[in-house]
Amino acid sequence: MRKLCPNLDKEDGLETVLEVPIPEEMFNKMGSNAALRWHNMRNLMRAHHRSATDKWAAVTSASSSSANNDQFLLLLKLVGSAFIPYRVQLDHTVTKPIKDGSIESSTAKYIVQQYLAATGGLAALNSVNSMYAVGQVKMVVASDSVQNTEGARRSCEAGGFVLWQKNPDLWYLELVVSGYKISAGSDGKIAWSQSSSNSNASRGPPRPLRRFFQGLDPRSTANLFLNTVCIGEKTINNEDCFILKMDTSSDILKAHSTTNTEIVHHTIWGYFSQRTGLLIQFEDTKLIRMKTAVGEDSVFYETSMESVLEDYRLIEGINIAHSGKTCASLYRYGKNMKRKWKLEETWKIEEVDFNICGLSMDYFLPPAEVRKDNEHDENGI
Repeated sequence: MRKLCPNLDKEDGLETVLEVPIPEEMFNKMGSNAALRWHNMRNLMRAHHRSATDKWAAVTSASSSSANNDQFLLLLKLVGSAFIPYRVQLDHTVTKPIKDGSIESSTAKYIVQQYLAATGGLAALNSVNSMYAVGQVKMVVASDSVQNTEGARRSCEAGGFVLWQKNPDLWYLELVVSGYKISAGSDGKIAWSQSSSNSNASRGPPRPLRRFFQGLDPRSTANLFLNTVCIGEKTINNEDCFILKMDTSSDILKAHSTTNTEIVHHTIWGYFSQRTGLLIQFEDTKLIRMKTAVGEDSVFYETSMESVLEDYRLIEGINIAHSGKTCASLYRYGKNMKRKWKLEETWKIEEVDFNICGLSMDYFLPPAEVRKDNEHDENGI
């Protein structure tokens, strides 16, 4: 992946360190020559406003309509910066008595204990107080009406991301794909997301990023599935797995809902290998009901995401998944509107490290507009 970009404005200028490393494939698509690629890269890294990314989007996908670009950005946010409705543990407790509860819940706790052992053990996981990861992604989108679910596919888009975390609930993500830049994070008080078109804070307690549960944060994964039930078995990629399921409680759903938006349900599944104890697949579905501006009608958005985790490697004694594939779908219906989108993301982790020196609280502060909006909400404005 490319981490440096030559400075063509000054003959003796230093190379620019990219905030988000990008694949060579993406860099080569940014222009027909080195000067144009440098110009477009500079605009992209400065892209805090829609107009800046639109300039480069016009270069890379001149045939795409504005509506298609908006749809791609929506799906990119859906897959790239999705949240999980779960409050991060503020301590290192990951164990509960196995015998307490039903057979299904006791079995789930036992499976989680096997997962903890497979990912490095509790001592190794508790020694981590921060981490960062650099990865690359390739995304393909299919979008059409429900009458033709195959839809027209757009070309594969490449990109990269950087993810920082400081235990227990501080994290920050930057993702760049095909001329679009998305960031998201949590400062321990609010979770937020920002794109080239808008910024918004998530209502309710801060939530972790879904990407952490794709093999990057075993301790949070164990905490998430500690209160689940085992509902059966399934074979995935020739691997026999136990299935753990969690239905998000109504009080959590209510805390993250707003006046015009209601989270009806959010269900999570984890598929753990019977042979290795590792998490093989992570899956979740969510249904949101939104009130329309006029009348009592509602529009429903149903999202489903399925991530297969592969290539586990030991990093400082902790087993981390280094590649995988996420298939996501978004189905919109209600008030004579029916549409379905699909997005496939193939991802690969290039670098992972733990216990990062000098990672301060300031790095996780939300954007100024998010802080301002959140203060207004707290004051009832």
